[in-house]
Amino acid sequence: MELTVWRAFVTACQLGSLSAAATELHHTQSAVSRQIAGLERELGVPLMERHARGVRPTPAGEAFLHHAVATLREADRAVRAAREHRDGSCTRPLTIGATPSLAAGVVPEAVQRLQRLQRLQRPSGPVRWSLLPGLSGDLHQRVRDGELDLAAVTDAPPGLPEDPQVVRRFLGLDAMVVVVPADHPGAGRGPVRIQELAEEVWAEDNDGSAALLHQHAARAGVTARIDLTAADLHGKLALVATGHAIALVPGVLTASLRPDVTPLHLTDPPTRGVYAITPRGAGHPAAGDLVDQLACVCGELVDGRRSQ
Repeated sequence: MELTVWRAFVTACQLGSLSAAATELHHTQSAVSRQIAGLERELGVPLMERHARGVRPTPAGEAFLHHAVATLREADRAVRAAREHRDGSCTRPLTIGATPSLAAGVVPEAVQRLQRLQRLQRPSGPVRWSLLPGLSGDLHQRVRDGELDLAAVTDAPPGLPEDPQVVRRFLGLDAMVVVVPADHPGAGRGPVRIQELAEEVWAEDNDGSAALLHQHAARAGVTARIDLTAADLHGKLALVATGHAIALVPGVLTASLRPDVTPLHLTDPPTRGVYAITPRGAGHPAAGDLVDQLACVCGELVDGRRSQ
């Protein structure tokens, strides 16, 4: 079976139209139609049906589509890999994923350190890189699918899946902190117990952080009132800065917090593990070196927190 035929079928399914698929692939509509008809003859089963607004896959087509998309993705990756190594070295950017808190400081610092080393070791200069923030579960899937070379993630609830297709390296434990407005009565105090904050209104931006807060409060015999929900970490910090709530945030953010909020360290704080995940097998040649730098940065942050 030719991959161009598979691509015609997948594109028609994704766009819901033979004419749109023809435009996308720079073919004629009749050519796309013939390709799909030939594929159906070869498989011996109808893959697509027409309806008033275009086309859609049959149940057999849906089953074939899932595997066809994965096959085409791997074929595209194979072509890219060959072209990127045509001169004996990898030239493509290192694609990195990170949770919002790790993307705010840990990952940029680790990349900066890696680039300093590469300037000394690579005549052509340091490798280019790109950064995609996201939640741990989504980033894990993107690494698994080959869309990311590496991701910095955490095991905050619901945790990380066991997956033989990725390699996971533990980078350190991150102790969560509470952020309060800069003029909060508790600002500047030493470690506090969660019981002292039982009457406060809390804001949250994701289920994992909310679960850590609820678990920590429950162990102390109190309830955390999460009355406000933010769209993201920046929104949560904005709610705190304007005095509407307090919030639980990752300790790795402490050095990069906005000036109108301040951290309160908790007694026996909730923690989450920080990990680097990479695809199993051959990957980007710079990924392993970046993981080493991530481990160094995380280790320094943990040691710094212990000394406070």
